[in-house]
Amino acid sequence: MHIQDSHWSTASAIAPGGGAMGSAMSAAGNGRDGSRSAPLRVDAQRNLEHVLRAAREVFGELGYGAPMEDVARRARVGVGTVYRRFPSKDVLVRRIAEEETSRLTDQARAALGQEDEPWSALSRFLRTSVASGAGRLLPPQVLRVGVADEGTDGYDGTRVPQQRTTPGSGELRLVPEEAPMVSADDDAGAAALLEVVGRLVDRARAAGELRTDVSVSDVLLVIATAAPSLPDAAQQAAASARLLDILLEGLRSRPV
Repeated sequence: MHIQDSHWSTASAIAPGGGAMGSAMSAAGNGRDGSRSAPLRVDAQRNLEHVLRAAREVFGELGYGAPMEDVARRARVGVGTVYRRFPSKDVLVRRIAEEETSRLTDQARAALGQEDEPWSALSRFLRTSVASGAGRLLPPQVLRVGVADEGTDGYDGTRVPQQRTTPGSGELRLVPEEAPMVSADDDAGAAALLEVVGRLVDRARAAGELRTDVSVSDVLLVIATAAPSLPDAAQQAAASARLLDILLEGLRSRPV
């Protein structure tokens, strides 16, 4: 199922600070006077960790359209427990998407800092990101790709990849976007990711190792595409590695 526009239209409804973490903490028990909430009890913290882990798994397999009940079942808690931590599905979706965006940004920075050779840095980032499964959970604002309309030579740049519709299908279709509203925190996180991946792309292109027509969006699309969800972990890892090898070859420049 694909990510619903409503999941990205709650910036004004999120608690002070605009970010999903602020909303989650607000849900955990802020006072009426807006004071900071006390640290979670051990059992409450454990439940929160179970919910976040389950949400990442469920949304990664089914897309952000999966219901909260599925998250609760995977976490082995009641759905009321999920809603006590996250007062709406929008807040939980934002929390997971922010974490995955941050995870990819860290992985890109690590590749930049630890690999001197441009192609090695880019391929390391792609392999690490695909292995972590983060690409399946990225928000649409970092997955924009240009799609040529019939009868035009250009790209309108107004469409985003749809989340896979069934587990293991690997389907990634392009669908019209309704310009979802995003918070300042969402924009900042997406901008940080796009900036650091842009540096990886620029270095590889300048070295003559990357096709000149490959963009940052193309690289992120590879991450989102190259992470199939299969029931057997070994098969999933092998399929992801094989698909990524093929996609990496497609990104490389070829001597004229």
